[in-house]
Amino acid sequence: MGEADRNGMNDPTLDPPCQEGEDPFAQEGRPQGGTGISLVPEPDTETEVDAPFEDIDVDAPRVGIVMGSKSDMEVMEKAARELQERGVMHEVRVMSAHREPDVVAEYAKNAHMRGLRVIIAGAGISAALPGAVAAHTDLPVIGVPLSSRLSAAGGLDAILSIVQMPPGVPVACVGLDNARNAAILAAQILGA
Repeated sequence: MGEADRNGMNDPTLDPPCQEGEDPFAQEGRPQGGTGISLVPEPDTETEVDAPFEDIDVDAPRVGIVMGSKSDMEVMEKAARELQERGVMHEVRVMSAHREPDVVAEYAKNAHMRGLRVIIAGAGISAALPGAVAAHTDLPVIGVPLSSRLSAAGGLDAILSIVQMPPGVPVACVGLDNARNAAILAAQILGA
């Protein structure tokens, strides 16, 4: 018996040695001459893992409602009321894109993992919040331009800040102070 036979090198049931440049794990667990049957399970893709859990009804909020200031609450609570009437779980948070940029970024980055599927962001004047949220998530973001006593041209500044997003960072925009429409759009997105 030769050296190769004693080491199992000529055993047809074992994987052949890798040639230079080959992936050493490419044939792992596959009998030589097999029909592509593997004894090593293929890793699940994210969609295969997530798919069975998509339709499970959980108590996690599906829509996040954020605003830059507590003074925006009167307008933005209309979105919360609309979602509540439709039976859509939601959460309401106050966070400023200018005063708390790290808080906004963390919220947006973790939103999908926490169960959110849509984010409604209300902001006035420079209206940076919807764009700041959209920059850190792949979830749909709906911007609500808000008017205030400091607004230019009755809220035109907020409208333009939301609709003029750069390519690759989309933000949907509803009418001035129209948080209810944002909630209706969020519900439509969830139902799609």
